[in-house]
Amino acid sequence: MKYTFINIILLLGLTALLGGAAFSGSRLAALSAERESIKEDYSLANSVTFGLFSVDQWRDRVSDVINHQINGFHITKAQRKALQVAIEKEMHSLVSKTVAEINQPQKSIGGKLKKLAFNALVDADELHAQVRPFAKTIVAKISSPESEKKLKTIAGSKINQLTAQIYDSTRVANYTVTQYVYKKYHVNNPISFNQQINERLAVIEHAKFQLIWVMLGCVVAALLLWLSLRKQVQLQTPLFIFALLFAFVLLATGSLVPVIEVDARISSLDLALMDGTVQFRNQVLFYQSKSILGIVHTLISQSKPDAIAVGSLIMLFVIILPLLRLIAKGIYVLSKRKIARSPVVKYLTFELGKWDMADVMIVGILMTYIGLNGILKSQLSNLNIHTESLNVITSNGTSLQPGYFIFAGYVVFSWLLSYVLKKVSPHDKF
Repeated sequence: MKYTFINIILLLGLTALLGGAAFSGSRLAALSAERESIKEDYSLANSVTFGLFSVDQWRDRVSDVINHQINGFHITKAQRKALQVAIEKEMHSLVSKTVAEINQPQKSIGGKLKKLAFNALVDADELHAQVRPFAKTIVAKISSPESEKKLKTIAGSKINQLTAQIYDSTRVANYTVTQYVYKKYHVNNPISFNQQINERLAVIEHAKFQLIWVMLGCVVAALLLWLSLRKQVQLQTPLFIFALLFAFVLLATGSLVPVIEVDARISSLDLALMDGTVQFRNQVLFYQSKSILGIVHTLISQSKPDAIAVGSLIMLFVIILPLLRLIAKGIYVLSKRKIARSPVVKYLTFELGKWDMADVMIVGILMTYIGLNGILKSQLSNLNIHTESLNVITSNGTSLQPGYFIFAGYVVFSWLLSYVLKKVSPHDKF
């Protein structure tokens, strides 16, 4: 009785571990879907289409720099001195040209009278002597606060008229997108939006790692418990069924959770312009996050026959056949000897592994990651520019996601189950 009671406690412990693994996998899939949705919204709102590649955005940023320069405009002492020299030069030239034109030979009586009156009443030297004080008066008037204010107003209005004529076709789409995401996240400006997104992603990332550790911890604890009870012959069948259920949880979670993420962006672009800076931040060039089922769905949903064929093959050899193998192993262990020894059950249990391509998928995803990461790193490095007037910094966020490691865990676990089944088979000896 004591022995039976201990066995029941152990099986209840395995049930709790299985429930913990299943719950962690379910929450991990939900959080991964939420994270993907948030990053898609972030990528849409910060897309280069609506930012760095938008004429409207350049117009706004350049006009801000120009308006800042206009508002900060002030005639310095050196500028006033240079302005006075230029005015004096022009006025001396104007006086000399006027005197020379009047003193030209005149044929008409009116012209001769004007010339006579001018020479009698006006002294050219006195006119030149009045140039300097007159120029000082003009400079003082121009550099007065009232005149500077009027000049700023005129210049500002002209800049506004010019910028009002500059627009591109993304204006309406950009407004629609920003209003949608701002309303969704209850913000009203890009700074608050980006801050909230980063905070939410940080919380999700922390929760994801906790769930991954809990899930893998439950699986490892179940394996250790199974190892400790390996000599209990009467428990081998229920323990193997529990192992199959753990494998199913790993397969389902690994198929639903993203396995790879591609994130290429321009982290910052700073262009020096008129003692100001035109800035762009976190401009997303490309973002995609896919699970194995997501890859299959993307391929099958296309209209190309070859893509549909590839998607169907991945679905068959990576998801359907591994699932059939788990089911067949369960039937083999639980069924009577006659059913277990039937050709169909035996083939699905022991021979179907030849067609199971889950391990190939793991290698394929790894090679895809290495290739994409190398290509993006090479291409993005060409965009990094560091000069006195322009500074561009890119970032490559391509990474393997939790789904890859969980699916890899399933592959290893599935191999272990096949090995153990041959050792503890209740119907056949291999």
